[in-house]
Amino acid sequence: MTSFSRIHHLLEHQAAHAPDAIALTTASTGDVSFADWLTAAQAMASQLRAAGVRPGHRVMLVAENSFTAAVGLIAASILDAWSIPVNARLSAAEIDRIRDHARPAATLFTHAVSEPALRHAQAAEAHHVDVGGEPAMLAFQPETAVETCSEDAGQVATLLYTTGTTGDPKGVMLTHANLIYGGEISASHREITAADYIYGVLPLTHVFGLSSVFMAGLAVGAQLELVPRFDAGVTFAALQSRVSIFPAVPQMHALLMAHANHVGLQQLKAARLRYISSGGAPLDLAWKQKVEAFFGLPLFNGYGMTEATAGIAATRPGATRADTSVGKMLSDQEVRIERAGQDGIGEIVIRGPNIMTGYYRNQAATDEVLDGNGWLRTGDLGFLDKQGNLQITGRAKELIIRSGFNVYPLEVEAALNQHPQVVQAAVIGHSVNGNEDIVAFIQPLAGSSLAPDQLKGHLKDRLAAYKHPTRWIMSDQLPAAPSGKILKARLTTVFADELAAGGEH
Repeated sequence: MTSFSRIHHLLEHQAAHAPDAIALTTASTGDVSFADWLTAAQAMASQLRAAGVRPGHRVMLVAENSFTAAVGLIAASILDAWSIPVNARLSAAEIDRIRDHARPAATLFTHAVSEPALRHAQAAEAHHVDVGGEPAMLAFQPETAVETCSEDAGQVATLLYTTGTTGDPKGVMLTHANLIYGGEISASHREITAADYIYGVLPLTHVFGLSSVFMAGLAVGAQLELVPRFDAGVTFAALQSRVSIFPAVPQMHALLMAHANHVGLQQLKAARLRYISSGGAPLDLAWKQKVEAFFGLPLFNGYGMTEATAGIAATRPGATRADTSVGKMLSDQEVRIERAGQDGIGEIVIRGPNIMTGYYRNQAATDEVLDGNGWLRTGDLGFLDKQGNLQITGRAKELIIRSGFNVYPLEVEAALNQHPQVVQAAVIGHSVNGNEDIVAFIQPLAGSSLAPDQLKGHLKDRLAAYKHPTRWIMSDQLPAAPSGKILKARLTTVFADELAAGGEH
């Protein structure tokens, strides 16, 4: 592992050793060298500094994958500011909650590749700027508080916000050391080199894309194509022609297979493609085997979380598996299974160089999951098999992972309960075809004609689209305790027929 103390040091290293090598490729900029990427980041840092952004300030990136997003992440590091990558597809209300909590001194919007980012920028009265040839928009609020900085790699690099089970935004503080480790271990584990071409469609605003894709490519000098949104046809063509590394979530693989079937193909023939992976959601064994037959390659599985800089465990090249294990712990990480039953299943607790500093401005929440010795309670359940591979059996928390995105039921329920014709709502995840449906159980007012379409409209400006329920079950009565609290554990049995029927109810 290297001894860099800032993530921008990795870019400086690549620019010094291979300045003309292609670092990034985007639809709007074409190929960008390491030297040009660094120059653009330095220019952005100078612009932010001139506007009053200081070390310890926060810089929000309302973004979809783009050159501007890549520049913003490095520029914040150069300034010793904390980057806050936020998915531009979040609603205005969601972004406002994060902004109010994080209090950024500046916000950069990637409007050139994202209509939602443009709307957010206009609402913020941002002004136009040029980021190395790609237009962007920028807004300032430099009078915000400054956090303490340190010179070592333990300095916070980024805040990644998760809603959390309370429904309130929680900013996961990841250090430069966390991100550098995450990138280097991901590249080493996958045997990625400077000769590789990585397809970067996983959002940089999510820890999977930020750590296991962006930082991994930067760590070894691989070429990274940044793609704002997944399109099965476009991705299929890219995989056929140029891509060697394809990290993805299960839904992407499912859509690629559907696209191939639509154009009359049974397999993807890709000369350069050598590594495909799936993360962000549980795997079904039969589905995994189907994906492997389609690509003609083993599908590598992994396990991670935002609080652990993405990677915790993963299956390894050269050690393909015929099960859905997430493999062995990554180097320099420890794991223990607490409160295990007779079957060996218990809560997964981990420690290592990937563990967050804590939740920003939320010591109580930090203390709930992180002890004084650096052990993190994941809230997930699993066991170690006889070969030392980690098997995930479920989630102690109610977190739903839909197409690689984290969805917290309480947040969706709170939005649904704001509708005047909703008596109460309950939201759960329901496994289907390598993904999870977001199932909303709605008890409407007696005599109401409330329909799912009305609720979809109600949620449009309240939640990001990926958080919207994909299944609706309307009922005059939901199973409840005497206190009136919905008994979520009984929903799948009470409505077993509806769930089995599929479709919308």
